[in-house]
Order: sequence, then C-alpha cells, then structure tokens
Amino acid sequence: MFDVKKIRKDFPMIQNHPELVYFDSGATSFKPNSVIEAINHFYCFSTANVHRGDYPIAFENSRAYDAVRGKVARFLNASEDEIVYTKGDTDGLNMLALMLKDEYIREGDVILTTESEHASSVLPWFEIAKEKHAEIRYIPLGSEGEVTMEAFASVMDETVKIVACTQVSNVLGHINPIKEMTALAHQYNALMIVDGAQSVPHIKVDVKDLDCDFLAFSAHKMLGPSGAGILYGKKELLDSLKPLYYGGDSNARFNKNCELVLKKGVQRFESGTPAIEQIIGLGAAVDYLSEIGMDNIHAYECELKDYLVQELLKLDNVIVYNPHTDTVIVSFSLKGIFSQDVASYLGSQNIAVRSGNHCAKMVKDIIGIDETLRASLYFYNTKEEIDKLVGVLKETTLEKCIDLFI
Repeated sequence: MFDVKKIRKDFPMIQNHPELVYFDSGATSFKPNSVIEAINHFYCFSTANVHRGDYPIAFENSRAYDAVRGKVARFLNASEDEIVYTKGDTDGLNMLALMLKDEYIREGDVILTTESEHASSVLPWFEIAKEKHAEIRYIPLGSEGEVTMEAFASVMDETVKIVACTQVSNVLGHINPIKEMTALAHQYNALMIVDGAQSVPHIKVDVKDLDCDFLAFSAHKMLGPSGAGILYGKKELLDSLKPLYYGGDSNARFNKNCELVLKKGVQRFESGTPAIEQIIGLGAAVDYLSEIGMDNIHAYECELKDYLVQELLKLDNVIVYNPHTDTVIVSFSLKGIFSQDVASYLGSQNIAVRSGNHCAKMVKDIIGIDETLRASLYFYNTKEEIDKLVGVLKETTLEKCIDLFI
C-alpha cells in the first residue's frame, strides 16, 4: 500500500521545513535518507578512486560504483553494456549529438523534433544542422503540446535521419507515444533519441519495449544527487561510435607512436575520474524507487494531478494551459499578473513553484504565452499541500504582489 505519510519521513528537507510546500521537483527533487547516507558512506568510509587502486577500500569502492550500472540496467530493462555514466541529461544528449553528427548527418538531411523540447534536446542539433547544412523540422503539436501519431507521420519521410523528442514535456507534461514513434522512425531508418529527464523519475520506462535507440536522464530529478546521469544506447549503436573524450579509464593501452587501443564496451565513453559518490547516490535512488514501484508512484501522482487540475479550474483568476496533462506537471498563470511576481509572492507564503519559460523557449508559440507558472509535484507531495497552494492563489492579487517589493 502506498503510504505517503511514511514516505515523507524519509526526506530530511520535508522534516526540516515542515511549512514548505515544494512544487518544483521538475527542476530538482528532494533526496531520501538512503541516498544521503550512501554518499556520506563514501566520504566517511570508502573514499578512493575506482578501477585504479590495489587496496581493500579501492576494491570495495569499485564494486559499489560498478554495481550501479546493473541497477540502472534492470531499472530500464536494458543490458549493462548499454548504460553509460554521464554528468546528467544535458551532458548525455550533447555528447551523443556530437558523436553522431559525422556518422549520421549529411547535407540536406532532416533532424525532426518538437517545439516543446527542453534546450538540451534541441540546441545541440541546431548547431549541427548549421554545420552540416541539414534541416530542423518540427512535429505539429496539439493545443496543449501533445504529439499524435497522425501529426508525426505527416512529417516523416526518407530524409529524416534523427528524431529527437522528449518522452514527457517539462512544461506541458504529456507522455508522448515514443514506442509508436520509434516504430515509424525505424521504418524510415531514422534514429530515435529520447530525452527522459521528466519521464524516468515518474513512470516505468522499458527501453526494450520502447525500442528507442538512445535515452538520457539525470539523477537529481529522481531523488539522486546532482552531477550524475545516464545515457542508454543500444549496444550495436554504441559500439559504432567514437568517444568524444579521451583519457584515463577509457583506453586499454597506447604508446609513443600514437597507437591507441580503447577498452571494449561503455567504459570507453567514460574518460577521467568519474563522479563516484554521485553515481553511488544514483544507485541508492534507483533502489528507493524500485522498492516503492514505479507503477505505484505513477498511480499516486495521477491522483495528485487530477486533484490539482480540478481545484485550479475552480478559480476564476487562474488559467491552466495543460488541463489534460498525463503527469504531475501543470502550467498555469494568474490573469493580469506577471508570473514571476506571482512566484515571488507564493514564495513569501512558503510555496515553491517555478516561473518563466522553463528552458523551453518555443513553447510560447504553442500556448500563446511566454511566461508561466509551473507546479511540478512528486510522490512525496500531498493533497493538503495542493489545498494550501489553491487557497493562496485564490486570494492572490496584483496589489499583494506589488506590496511584496515595496
């Protein structure tokens, strides 16, 4: 049984800030005790580099670090030799784009994406399109930013080489039909690259079932620490790519004649001393999420989302831009008040939401507004917290927001 009261006791941020309503988990999530303890254990009991030392602490540390690859593989239904450690979602997506550009992109080729993408998903391809004289093309979106297969099929043809698409929009919250999109993309021999930053923390992601070619995500949005992430790639595709970085841990040997032999497998993409404690923390986060169960998490979050949207729609002064969202990301604004001013006022009432364009600067062309408020919840939130947000919004006026700065 899902027990949110019990779960909330696992999070020091909740215990240390009992008055705070934190609705900004889409930006970064709180960390449970088990993640904090795993990182502290590294600093207090097993600090040593990995894959280099011939002493017990180094062996213990390498085992803990290497074990995370298996945990993540099982979490995604992948193989260990398909899991690359990165610094985060942005690092993984950029690294991948740069490794693919010379192998897959030629003049006149098309890179297909959407106007609801996070900057990390599209900006690397903007630059590559300029360099390679390729074309960026957009999948038509629905009124709330959703992708339909009809719209996707209307822009697919033999010139498309890359489809770069988020699984869940960080502004509008819809779950895109990645499995069906991948099947169609593969009919045209295009690669499917998925930004999983907002999906992996909230829904069960099975890369074998999706059949996507690559997927990236960050640890810090799924209870883990900052500075760590994962790039999943099909083994045969990873094996065909040259690493972007070179250095220690990625090579088997080299000599003064410039002869280099790289290690086989994913380690050749992981040059240099890695973020050891962050990766170990990611492993603890995966353990925590797996114990609760991603289906249980998603079911509870759907309850929260339905309740939040239902209550927001009762307010005459609120506009909701994605009332039919599939996840706990809800974008809204208050009539006649700049969203950043509202966010500041909410902050003064111990309610944390995000304002702005949320690193997705093309979304304004879909919903017709540049700046919104975003409430992004997680499974440690409650309906009582939603009630507090709605109660404050109901009484929020332009005058109250102005008074905050006087």
